[in-house]
Amino acid sequence: MNKELEETEREATEGLNLVRPILSSFPDNTILTQFFASLNNVLLFVEISKRRIQITVNRISRTEAIAEEIEEAGEDLGIELGRVLEAKMSVKRIIARLRELQ
Repeated sequence: MNKELEETEREATEGLNLVRPILSSFPDNTILTQFFASLNNVLLFVEISKRRIQITVNRISRTEAIAEEIEEAGEDLGIELGRVLEAKMSVKRIIARLRELQ
């Protein structure tokens, strides 16, 4: 999951680098502004997800962790992976649209 987060972070940064010059030429364009905001939101999401994963790993790494906690952590990580993949697909769609504008 960390690999997916790192890739999503790299792609979101790439998207920001693509949208900034176009947005500076068309500052009132709402779609470009939405792309900029979405990409920044993805970067924030990546940071929050990394923290959540670390907290979950720490929780189950304790020697006294019980099976129920480990199962719950697995479910939490599965849900988080789904969110990560959704964010990654969203970034890819934005980048594809930005490349069409170039």
